[in-house]
Amino acid sequence: MPSNKVVTYQGPGKVEVHEIDYPGFELKEGPGVPPANVGRKVAHGAIVKTVATNICGSDQHMVRGRTTAPVGLVLGHEITGEVVETGPDVEFTKVGDLVSVPFNIACGRCRNCKEGKTGICENVNPERPGGAYGYVDMGGWVGGQAQYVLVPYADWNLLKFPDKDQAMEKILDLAMLTDIFPTGFHGCVTAGVKPGSTVYVAGAGPVGLAAAVSAFLLGAAVVIVGDLNKERLEQARSFGCETVDVSRGEPKDQIEQILGEPEVDCGVDAVGFEARGHGGDSGREQPATVLNSLMEITRAGGALGIPGLYVTGDPGAHDEAAKRGALSIGLGLGWAKSLSFATGQCPVMRYNYYLMQAILHDRVQIAKAVNAVTIPLDQAPQGYAEFDQGAASKFVLDPNGVLGTTG
Repeated sequence: MPSNKVVTYQGPGKVEVHEIDYPGFELKEGPGVPPANVGRKVAHGAIVKTVATNICGSDQHMVRGRTTAPVGLVLGHEITGEVVETGPDVEFTKVGDLVSVPFNIACGRCRNCKEGKTGICENVNPERPGGAYGYVDMGGWVGGQAQYVLVPYADWNLLKFPDKDQAMEKILDLAMLTDIFPTGFHGCVTAGVKPGSTVYVAGAGPVGLAAAVSAFLLGAAVVIVGDLNKERLEQARSFGCETVDVSRGEPKDQIEQILGEPEVDCGVDAVGFEARGHGGDSGREQPATVLNSLMEITRAGGALGIPGLYVTGDPGAHDEAAKRGALSIGLGLGWAKSLSFATGQCPVMRYNYYLMQAILHDRVQIAKAVNAVTIPLDQAPQGYAEFDQGAASKFVLDPNGVLGTTG
């Protein structure tokens, strides 16, 4: 069998590249695998040889020690690759297909999947609805920052690119379909972005930048991105965004300078639970800051899309309530303004086909917008370290040397 190098979590701040067994069509005992999933047969699965697999901000939360992720967990849920083997129950997926793998693992059979809620599939994780590759409390499915990965329910989950040669020409753009592009798009859709909207996106990391791109794709008139990181704000300006440096104070004041009023139509939280304060408090973690500020700056009757990650267990939080995922949210203001809220995993399959078409037909250049940078798998620890330090880049790992110099 071929070797299978993988990226593993080895404790707070520590990432290592190890070698594990080539995947088979059975979920075996390992870090984070619930007992009820051990021995699960995956005859409906496919083994994918990874072409591109990205480092995500959600991975970074685990690597910082801000979740209950177990040591030894194989990381990675943003996977693009070529099918090299299929199980006996796979009917339509073929060896040689070049595919995007949604980070949600979904069965296609349960009530939620049939309703298009693939982020909360009822059958892939015995502990709670919703599964994902290489992520804490998500069913124990082995991560895709690897040379090879097992994808269950292949006929349902995999998005095949229609032309392999065309896809390889745009592979860095297509690599964003697994998570951040649909996630950013979902944040904008649930925030109600439409032609002519004014939009504030909190966070200029890759998901925030993907949300900003999505807002323009949906017809927004003005897209404002807020962050503390000047390099990331510069990246947002590179494709037409207005920006707010929240280290200078509350967003509403800078928004008023841009729009002539302190409110926007739509708010998107692309930061999540590791948010920091504004102005003089910008060095101090305040996990509810973004949610509270978005309620203040989104007009009455508007909506908040919240693709940013919030967790039920945060051992690194600075107060006991936040360690349980309990935040001091000013819900009264949100109620008084009749704001709508949408949270949770993006149901990637709801959007990925259409976003693929937008990429293939040159309607969007998402890799350029998020500054995609290709690195070898062996440099994953360095990529994690640079990302943690605020690099204005989206790191794409090249486990099998397929991408070469495309970054």
